Amino acid sequence: MPFVVSARVMQTPAADRLQVIGDAVIAVDDGGLITAVEPSGTAAGRSLLDSGAAQLRTPPDTVLIPGLVDLHVHAPQWPQLGTGLDLPLERWLFEVTFPLEARYADLTFARPVWSDLVDGLLRHGTTTAAYFATVDVAATSALARAAVQAGQRAFVGRVAMDHPEGTPEWYRDASAPAGVDRSARSIAEILAIDAGRGLVQPIITPRFTPACTDDLLRGLGELAVSTGVRVQTHCSESDWAHVYALHRFGTTDTNALDGFGLLRPGTVLAHANHVTDDDADLIRERGAGIAHCPLSNAYFADAVLPVRRLRGRGVEMGLGTDVAGGASPSLLHQAHDAVTVSRLLDDGTDAHLPPEGRGVGGSAIDTTHAFWLATVGGGSVLRAPVGLLAPGYRFDAVLIDAASRRGSMRVFPGIDSPERTFEKIVRLAGPVDIVGVWVDGRRVVGGEPD
Repeated sequence: MPFVVSARVMQTPAADRLQVIGDAVIAVDDGGLITAVEPSGTAAGRSLLDSGAAQLRTPPDTVLIPGLVDLHVHAPQWPQLGTGLDLPLERWLFEVTFPLEARYADLTFARPVWSDLVDGLLRHGTTTAAYFATVDVAATSALARAAVQAGQRAFVGRVAMDHPEGTPEWYRDASAPAGVDRSARSIAEILAIDAGRGLVQPIITPRFTPACTDDLLRGLGELAVSTGVRVQTHCSESDWAHVYALHRFGTTDTNALDGFGLLRPGTVLAHANHVTDDDADLIRERGAGIAHCPLSNAYFADAVLPVRRLRGRGVEMGLGTDVAGGASPSLLHQAHDAVTVSRLLDDGTDAHLPPEGRGVGGSAIDTTHAFWLATVGGGSVLRAPVGLLAPGYRFDAVLIDAASRRGSMRVFPGIDSPERTFEKIVRLAGPVDIVGVWVDGRRVVGGEPD
């Protein structure tokens, strides 16, 4: 049923603008769409309050922010979160990750992990997630069901991989045609699981070019064209991945993916630390975007993503945790890390160099910019109307208790302005401070679901 929310709102309509509405009234229709946002003291605001719709008045000292959008989650890696990050990528994959992912063919193992993952991310304020699942169709469908049951907005992809040199024999598609067929079956199953609402959708997921033969990549590109389903994959993550593509294809990862028909509107390219300026222009032209994963990049990327330079070329961008390549499942923590690594890139890190030659000037971003990436930016990459509390967007929202003192965040009246409070939320808030989460107008954390 329609309802109106009275709340103090903090959000970032633009990467350089923090918007604070101290007394907002938000009208939400019975389908979860925001129809109006007005200050309560105006005639329009009073009209919304007097409309007869059900009312939700948020408690004092709380702040309502838009739901967070995680563009890159390896769902089966949830049990290994926080471990193994001292290993090189190839050993991490073959010794730790692939054996764990293979276990999800056993649905008695998969289902409780999926439920715990989705619930855990919702409690961190992640209302939208783009998931890499496993090669198994049934396990991927089980993840989609877990997201539907919990009420999370999700893009769920069966991982396609068939290359005999880039994957273990016991964990890959038997052939390129088999991989395309399994991805097609996965798409059909996921569409049927949430046919009535469409909150959970399929996404075509070639793991990355080293794990896929040309025939599989080409077949998945054709599948994307025929179905209109979004695509997600890794792109130029590290020196190794970037050079691998140059040797194998004679061109960059970005160009190769485009040649296979995989660079499309709504394509999510994870990491992309080593893309060239020409790559960036092609990503923009195709309507694709980048999932910036600042924490996992520190372990595996050999570089800091130049956020400002790429966005200056018009590239769409959001944030990803890269669970479990990144050791934190929190998008707010990733926003904090995005600020930190941008400062490292801007200032430089080698003290043996003179300050003027140490960094890449003009690279730093602030918390407003980083939060925009975690909300509006992520929604823009996915071409989904999420990430902002504004008319025409879905009511995906997170309620923060700014006075809880249960975690690390402390807000001091008379000292902390709204701008300082926002910065503290981005840098310090966690699940203990999150007292409510809504997805598509339905409360999914903090009381009984609406």
